[in-house]
Amino acid sequence: MAETPVADEQTREALNTGTKAVVDSHRFDESRLAAWMADNVEGYQGPLEVRQFKGGQSNPTYQLITPSRTYVMRRKPPGKLLPSAHAVDREFRVISALHPTGFPVAKPYGLCVDDGVIGTMFYVMEMVEGRILWDQSLPAYESAERHAIHMASIRTLAALHNTDYKAVGLEGFGRPGNYMARQIDRWTKQYKASETQRIESIERLIDWLPKSVPDDDQTTIVHADYRLDNMVIHATEPRVVAVLDWELSTLGNPLADFTYVLMQWVNGTIATIPDLKAHGIPTMEEVVAEYCRLTGRAGLPELNWFFAYNSFRLAGILQGIVGRARDGTANSPQAAAMEARVPLLGEAAWNFAKLAGAS
Repeated sequence: MAETPVADEQTREALNTGTKAVVDSHRFDESRLAAWMADNVEGYQGPLEVRQFKGGQSNPTYQLITPSRTYVMRRKPPGKLLPSAHAVDREFRVISALHPTGFPVAKPYGLCVDDGVIGTMFYVMEMVEGRILWDQSLPAYESAERHAIHMASIRTLAALHNTDYKAVGLEGFGRPGNYMARQIDRWTKQYKASETQRIESIERLIDWLPKSVPDDDQTTIVHADYRLDNMVIHATEPRVVAVLDWELSTLGNPLADFTYVLMQWVNGTIATIPDLKAHGIPTMEEVVAEYCRLTGRAGLPELNWFFAYNSFRLAGILQGIVGRARDGTANSPQAAAMEARVPLLGEAAWNFAKLAGAS
C-alpha cells in the first residue's frame, strides 16, 4: 500500500532487484548448510554457491545455486528477536499446505529448526523464475497486459480466500473470528507506544473503529501483505506463478487482504493515474466486481470502513518508524518524512470513517 511517487518506485526496484554477496552480519558456515541439504533436500547435488537477495526483507533471503538447480532459503535473522517475530516455520507451513492444491507458491523442500546448522531456523524452497513488478502502474507494459496482470493478481487472491483452510491442514494456523477487532487493537497499541504528538483524527479513529467493526462474516487464509511486488509473474504470460513473503499470513477476514490491495486505487501509485481505462489498469469497480464474482459475494457495502481501517493501519506503521527514530533505532531523516505523513493519513482515514457513518 504505497503512497510513493513513481520515481521512488523506480529507486525501490533498483535497490531490491537481484542478488549480492552475503553481507557480513548474515554470513554462516556454508559447508554446514550444504551437508544439511545433502541429507534433507531430495535431488540436491553440490557444489553450492550462496548469494543474498537485495532488499529489506525482514527475514534474510538467499539464492542457493547448484549446477543443476537453484533454490531459495529464508531464515530468521541472527540476534535477539521478539518471541513471535520472523516465524519462518509458519511461512514453511502455509506454502507446504498450499503447494499440493495447485495454488501458486514455491515448492517447499525442507525446514530446519536446529539453530546449530547456520545459527537460526531456516527453510529451503524452489527458485521460481519470472517477473517481480515493483511499480504498480506497470510503465513498461502495453495497456492490455497491464489489465491482464492486475486481474490475474485479483483472481489469485480470490483463489487463496476460496481455499478451505481446514481441508489443507491449516486449522489452528490462526484464531478464527474477531480478526478486525484484534487488528485494530494491535495497531492502536503500536501507535500509542510510538506516539510523538497528539493527532485528533487518530484519536477519533481509535475511539470509533472498535465500535463500528463490521461482522467478521468469513475466516480464510489471509496473506496480510498481498501486492504485486510480493509475487512472481510468468516471464511472458500475465499469470501469477508464485506468491511470496508469507511471514504475516494467518487466518482472518479476507476483506482485510482485499481492501489492502484496493488502497493502491485509493492513495497509492494507481491513484495518481488520471485515466485508468486509457492506461489499461482496471478500475476499482471492475476489480471489486471480479473479486465478488469469484468469491460469491453480492457486493462490498463496507468498503469505506475498510479504507478508514487501512489508512489508520498505515498511520500506525509509519508512526512506529517515527517512534523507533525517537528511540534511536531507525534512520532519522526517513522518520522525519514519515512523521509528516501520519496526520495526513489520519485525516484521510477520518474522511473515510465519516463516509462509513462516523460523526
